[in-house]
Amino acid sequence: MHKAGFIAIIGKPNAGKSTLLNTLLGQELSIVTPKAQTTRHRIRGVLSNENYQLVFSDTPGIITPGYKLHQRMMSFVQSAFSDADIILLVYDINDKGFDFDKFKLMLPAGKKLIIALNKIDLSNQQDVEHTVAFLNQKLKPEAVIPISATERFGGEVLIHTLVKYLPEGPPNFEREVLTDRKERFFAAEIIREKIFLQFEKEVPYSIEVAIEEYKESPSLVKIRSFIFVERESQKSIILGKNGIAIKRLGMEARKKIEEMTGKKVFLELTVKIRGDWRNDEQQLNNFGYRE
Repeated sequence: MHKAGFIAIIGKPNAGKSTLLNTLLGQELSIVTPKAQTTRHRIRGVLSNENYQLVFSDTPGIITPGYKLHQRMMSFVQSAFSDADIILLVYDINDKGFDFDKFKLMLPAGKKLIIALNKIDLSNQQDVEHTVAFLNQKLKPEAVIPISATERFGGEVLIHTLVKYLPEGPPNFEREVLTDRKERFFAAEIIREKIFLQFEKEVPYSIEVAIEEYKESPSLVKIRSFIFVERESQKSIILGKNGIAIKRLGMEARKKIEEMTGKKVFLELTVKIRGDWRNDEQQLNNFGYRE
């Protein structure tokens, strides 16, 4: 008997969705930073063995849209909902402001809900038990599984629980497939991750990264990438005095892309201005914010 299905991973920003996906897969797929709204796209990760195949969709954190970009991000959440056999809510045990009524309205009828109660390493047994009981009463899920994504605790129990509620069926991807995204996409994500880690305030949220050229040979990957910002002042920050900031950015991104590809990487970064791109439908299409 083989089980297979789709799981939509959802939650508020900084609940630990992407960290959980990477932990379950045993490989870094989604970028992770301490800043909210790091995840902008829907990223599928595939976990397979001879008995089951779980296809996870890591989605942007649930937010109230302030830009058309945010509307597109929330559309990725809805599309993941519609495809999913199981909704996996990653719930931060320390979250005191979760909007349960809004979440219930978002949930499609007939979908199984499992909750991963995350960050229990930052709590105590009494609070964990209290929160499990509260979530069972509030949302009536199939199960609430206490986990710590960063400490890699509870992952096996969570996988076992997800498999239990999966339908029987053949795999949707070949067993060796990890994701349906190309390395070109992940190169852009790595550059964006390093921007989130290196720069402060509004700058990371105002940038977009596009790969203009991705050429691969047996020993070398050549990448030309544009970093789009909204204002001249943001461009100056990304470049830094005498180009120091962008050199550091390029060095950090290149090292991680080399780890991903296993090859030497030549990375060229150019900063361009695209005013108010987050509200420009055509620009959002060009940047891949569409299903």
